Amino acid sequence: MAGEAGGWTFLTNHARVLLAIARDPDVSLRQVAAACRISERTAGAIVADLERAGYLQRERVGRRNHYALHPDRPLRHPAEDHLPVRVLLECFAALEADPAPSPG
Repeated sequence: MAGEAGGWTFLTNHARVLLAIARDPDVSLRQVAAACRISERTAGAIVADLERAGYLQRERVGRRNHYALHPDRPLRHPAEDHLPVRVLLECFAALEADPAPSPG
């Protein structure tokens, strides 16, 4: 649990939102918030951050948004900024496509 680990997590909410959108580019903000266990307001602020930084683009389609990711943008931490965000997305896509077997 997060409380047992001192309240921190390995993935930021920004990474979790980006991964949720990568899974479904037509996902609603409400669905993103639920998947990431954050408020809709926080999800909206994160989407705005990601859009301003060039990691995604929003397009209004009817009453919903469609998101286009820009996976060639670099990761933001200086230790990883030589890698494109695509590496993170591909890592999680591979894990979801082929989940690890249960220990035992």
